[in-house]
Amino acid sequence: MTEPAPARAEAARDRVPRRAARVAVLDPDGAVFLLRYDNPEVGRHWAMPGGGLEGDETPREGAVREAREETGWTDVEPGPLLCTWEHDFTRGDVPVRQHEHIYVAHAPHRPLSGDLVAAHRADGILDGRWWTPAELAATDEALWPPQLPALLAELRAHGPADPAPDLGHVPNGPRRTAG
Repeated sequence: MTEPAPARAEAARDRVPRRAARVAVLDPDGAVFLLRYDNPEVGRHWAMPGGGLEGDETPREGAVREAREETGWTDVEPGPLLCTWEHDFTRGDVPVRQHEHIYVAHAPHRPLSGDLVAAHRADGILDGRWWTPAELAATDEALWPPQLPALLAELRAHGPADPAPDLGHVPNGPRRTAG
């Protein structure tokens, strides 16, 4: 259920706006690589590698940098835009409303590369893994964005949408801390 417009406007005023980008890294069989984050406001959830933009960085530049910092992969090249969306969470002690661009990239199925322990600890990343389309469609774990299985199914069936969908503001679902 969507929040009424006045409630959304009030919630947005109470949050710091943040621009971000992520990459849906797909292997040759269509599996997507996700990282498991733990956030004090929304709990544990799975999301694609990515994060906040720096300075005048474009979303595409930020997606490349963030993918490299969180996976160690230096050859991820974002392709088409999968979607944009906004969501709320707490970064440090600051409540933010994050506007994200999510790109699609193709890469080999492989493990993370390099020493990422300190970077993952700083970002609240617990672990990461490849998800097959069937696993993604069947999970009851929290995903960012929650529409990710449908977005990737649509991409597999019809290719990238032009223009890419804008999901708007997606309210947080139930907080998940176990698992």
